[in-house]
Amino acid sequence: MEARLLAHEVSDLCLGKPPLTSLPISATISHALTALQSSEDTHISIWTCDHHHSTAEDFINDCRCVGKICMVDIICYLCKEDNVSCPSSALKSPVSVLLSHVPAVVRHVEPSASLMEAIDLIIQGVQNLIVPIKSAKNFKRKQPRQCPSIAPTAHDGGREFCWVTQEDVIRFLLSSIGLFSPIAAYSVESLGIITTEILTINYHSPASNAVDAISTSLADQTSVAVIDDDGVLIGEISPFTLAYCDEMVAAAITTLSAGELMAYIDCGGPPEDIIRVVEASLKERNLNGMLEEFSIYSSGISYCSSISSSDEESVTSPTTTRSGRYNRSCRYSARIMRRAEAIVCYPRSSLVAVMIQAIAHRVSYVWVIEEDGSVVGIVRFSGILEVFQKHLRSMTN
Repeated sequence: MEARLLAHEVSDLCLGKPPLTSLPISATISHALTALQSSEDTHISIWTCDHHHSTAEDFINDCRCVGKICMVDIICYLCKEDNVSCPSSALKSPVSVLLSHVPAVVRHVEPSASLMEAIDLIIQGVQNLIVPIKSAKNFKRKQPRQCPSIAPTAHDGGREFCWVTQEDVIRFLLSSIGLFSPIAAYSVESLGIITTEILTINYHSPASNAVDAISTSLADQTSVAVIDDDGVLIGEISPFTLAYCDEMVAAAITTLSAGELMAYIDCGGPPEDIIRVVEASLKERNLNGMLEEFSIYSSGISYCSSISSSDEESVTSPTTTRSGRYNRSCRYSARIMRRAEAIVCYPRSSLVAVMIQAIAHRVSYVWVIEEDGSVVGIVRFSGILEVFQKHLRSMTN
């Protein structure tokens, strides 16, 4: 049975996956924002393509995915001191400024790569495996709007790609969890996979103090714990939640406390009283550029709240505000998948239980707390994969 599991290839994890939404490295942040707003994907792949003739007869089409970006990258960029006063100018920057400086975030692999190879790469720090797939012409999915002045990128003669994530591998292993008895029933504490080095912010601290931590948690695929003065976990500021928000969350991060930000990004959209707090604070600090952008955004929320909840098409389809600007806020409650409430377990929780929790909530980590709510640490998918890696290798030795 174990040999059969080891025989699986990366292509087995690609079944049914849609082709990547992609942009060329020449795109701007504004182009990326448009693609994210109109796509069902939370991440956009960024590509470089070298089209040239090596000889008179041989045409070379060399395309490589060099990274990925999501709404969190844009939000954190807009929160930078140089950009907070004029977000519209910041959006004209090249998309390359958002790319991670970590060299192994994405990696091209062949469909024939083994499951063990995929696990090894993820443990080494690769977040997304780029895998060529068969043409998906018949795959029904919503196509993102074309970015102005950006031509579609033809990858390697028109080939399409998907990516395999940590979640894909964990979900695949969970489907065969019976093969890992009794390890699956061991506690996360006994397996030694609780990471105690975590990112935290006090509930009453300015949310702007967490910008660097949010960027780090995005790179590490973890989250920022919001705690009280006694170290009790109140909630979290999670990139997995922020990825479903609008770019104007940057205004909330700039002006609110960590606790207020949690309420702002919670399911259903930001409360009106907190919106007023953000607008008043932006005005007080003379951040007129961000205030103008945020006012357009908040008027879109008011418009959406007047739409009947029975009109599904109105809620899930992109709309424009009175100014004619594309508005994403009407899709807020339809797209967001989880609350700012943290997903937790206990040191004695079993490995399989933690896996199920993470998969159910679409995150790659679970917070570990004591009975009194104080934070012990965090369990990450990468740590879980190390357990499976050791077990699978022991079977082949």
